Amino acid sequence: MAKPVILTVDDDPDVLQAIARDLRKEYGDRFRIMRADSGATALDVLKQLKIRNETVATFVVDQRMPLMSGVEFLEQAIALFPNSKRVLLTAYADTDAAIRAINHAKLDYYLLKPWNPPEERLYPVLDDLIDDWLADYSPPFEGIRVVGNRWSPQSHQVKDFLARNQIPYQWMDVELEKEANQLLTYTKPDGVQSLPLVLFPDGSTLIQPTNLQIAEHIGLRTQAERPFYDLAIVGGGPAGLAAAVYGASEGLSTVMIEKEAPGGQAGSSSRIENYLGFPIGLSGVDLARRAVTQAKRFGVEILTPQTVTGVRIQDPYRVILLADGSEISCHALLIATGVSYRKLNIPGEEHLSGAGVYYGAAMTEAIACQGEEVFIIGGANSAGQAAIHFAKYAHSVTMLVRADSLAKSMSQYLIDQIKATQNITVRTQTKVVEVKGEQNLEAVVLINDQTGAIETLPAKSLFIFIGARPQTDWLDGIVERDENGFIIAGADLMLDKRRPKGWALERDPFLLETNVPGIFVAGDVRYGSVKRVASGVGEGSVCVQFIHRYLAKV
Repeated sequence: MAKPVILTVDDDPDVLQAIARDLRKEYGDRFRIMRADSGATALDVLKQLKIRNETVATFVVDQRMPLMSGVEFLEQAIALFPNSKRVLLTAYADTDAAIRAINHAKLDYYLLKPWNPPEERLYPVLDDLIDDWLADYSPPFEGIRVVGNRWSPQSHQVKDFLARNQIPYQWMDVELEKEANQLLTYTKPDGVQSLPLVLFPDGSTLIQPTNLQIAEHIGLRTQAERPFYDLAIVGGGPAGLAAAVYGASEGLSTVMIEKEAPGGQAGSSSRIENYLGFPIGLSGVDLARRAVTQAKRFGVEILTPQTVTGVRIQDPYRVILLADGSEISCHALLIATGVSYRKLNIPGEEHLSGAGVYYGAAMTEAIACQGEEVFIIGGANSAGQAAIHFAKYAHSVTMLVRADSLAKSMSQYLIDQIKATQNITVRTQTKVVEVKGEQNLEAVVLINDQTGAIETLPAKSLFIFIGARPQTDWLDGIVERDENGFIIAGADLMLDKRRPKGWALERDPFLLETNVPGIFVAGDVRYGSVKRVASGVGEGSVCVQFIHRYLAKV
């Protein structure tokens, strides 16, 4: 943790050196002693401290300085660090000005120069002031700070990326916090259009950054260390993470490539209560964190955020093409990209995406929903888990379900919890046909499929948990998929007991092997898979055994 600062300001170099020396001798073990030779320089120093989220305990400032007097400096410094103690160094002739400054600059004390011996004339005064300051001092947050607007899609993207990658950050809303606007001024972006602003502990900043820029800044690995691996895994959800752990633990050089954050869709779940071995449940973030730690322990290389754009066959290798133009070669490739939530394709949806309309749990928005009405679309487990989580913050949560009951797609334990939560309402046979709002979501238009009744309700937050859309276009022309894009593997490839077209091996495809030998699939992206976390983990781990069998013949 950075030490609090004691800042001394004086235009006389000899006096400045002397006061800094005395301060460092007495307080240097607990405080960082900084000095400036003018008020203007000192204000620049304070702005940089503010950007780095450091704090000032005490100002020790000379009164008689050219261009800006000590009192004038302190009057401006108050706006930046209002809780800091303020001491003015004065000559005898300046005592009247110092007394007047007690009201204007909220001066705590003034000292006559010279202050020798400091043990009698300086330290006792500062000791009392510092003790008072420490009594109310709370150490500032030391991590990343994000300054933005709640209704900014770019701000939501940054928060979601940091949260899903388990990077602590502090959110500062420009509409609610004065300090957020101060930081904008100090870093000089071009107004609101330059949000979000991301501030790092070292004082560096990024304006409207991409996920890749943030990742590179905080040290996430986006480039592979080597050109070739035994096993490459595309997708970092439960299936991909399980395969990574088992593959690496069994001696395979393994790289896992994830375009957003390890954990996949399951990683954004607020609570998973039916996963074996966790009787009180665990969050998706906890599951992802444990799995990533386990994978890294076995030497898995994790690239995130990194996007795979294609694959080519160059026997005996499978070559993965990445969005940055680089390539990774491997003997065996596992596709575990999971699925994404389907869009509604209704009026207003695209315009309001990230500004009140969200896909998935968006846990970063939960606290912002304090006391509000929240709407959730979907009737499966992910929607139920989200409803229970948001009910802790929101005034009310309304679930909009197209089916006539939750029982068709949701686990009974969740149905029971929803019934027992007083501020959750379930509206069946209901769908959203339009979302309205200028800068952010303001209303949802609903229709009852049974009665045809249409109503418009005020809304600020709508979370969508419908459908399962695999993102497999990058595999077009390489592996066989069904009409919805799910990857076909194993026995499902065998039509009339005939091996798939182009299959050259004298064996049938393995259980989780695609129509291309050495390319495997696991988890939700596989045609016919069971959409559960445990089944994804199971497929990922089982798949490694078939990969070993494949590699033994390469």
